Amino acid sequence: MVNIEVTDLTKKYGKVTALDNISFGVNKNELFGFIGPDGAGKTTLLRILLSLLLPDEGSVQVGEINVLKDIFKLRKIIGYMPGRFSLYEDLSIEENLNFFARVFNTSISENYELIKPIYSQIEKFKDRKAGDLSGGMKQKLALSCALIHKPKLLVLDEPTTGVDAVSRAEFWENLKKIQKKDITIVVSTPYMDEASLCDRVALMQSGKILSINSPENIVNEFKQRLIAVKAENTYQLINDLRKYELSRTVFPFGESVHLTLTTDFPDKQKDLDALANYLKNKQDTEISYITPNIEDCFMELMEN
Repeated sequence: MVNIEVTDLTKKYGKVTALDNISFGVNKNELFGFIGPDGAGKTTLLRILLSLLLPDEGSVQVGEINVLKDIFKLRKIIGYMPGRFSLYEDLSIEENLNFFARVFNTSISENYELIKPIYSQIEKFKDRKAGDLSGGMKQKLALSCALIHKPKLLVLDEPTTGVDAVSRAEFWENLKKIQKKDITIVVSTPYMDEASLCDRVALMQSGKILSINSPENIVNEFKQRLIAVKAENTYQLINDLRKYELSRTVFPFGESVHLTLTTDFPDKQKDLDALANYLKNKQDTEISYITPNIEDCFMELMEN
């Protein structure tokens, strides 16, 4: 198991600041997630953590290893699964796995028990070329290769992008099993719903960390009353709500629109009655208070 300490990390690409003086820590045996949209800085951060990029400023410590100085020590204890499938497509499943095992001077049989929950699902296709696999099977093979040398730290960059919902759920179940093997896991994802599956998350936007906490605590920090409004014409509803004089924030969420108000009546029903009265001559609506989720919290933090 390893812990991670990142201090005052900054990385720029020309005039673009990819990481803006960020600091955080990851505990031993923790499943830690970086959540944010494309361009938030997640991949740049992970590449620095992996010693694939050098920062302009700051320091990164993985256990007793200085990432900026002890590159070869670091790579012996890290398993990495990039967002894009990067294995050899002209090799079979078994050949890919054997190759990565030999790179780290080990074998499939030596660490089979570690990869068994994942590899056993594709083992019967071990002679099939990697390029002919489905997205979910490629994902399982890539994870198996990242684990074959029994790393102390597993880093995954948007591992569920481009796979179906069932494969996404299976993948996170596998991560929970891996975590129990005394492996620290750092994962990035653009999917807000995956945040609840982490022990702690860092919400990122434009190279900054907006908040670090457990998913439950992040939701509990949302102090505004949150209203969901549904109507047949969502586009018109958004425009109407943005013109409402008591609107504070208005964001579309699927079939509904999430709204916070500038008012804070002791009687919560007064807010709903006033809003319903405003909308009654525009179109039929459904209005109710709801519990915020991680995405609501992320939007609130961006607004602030």
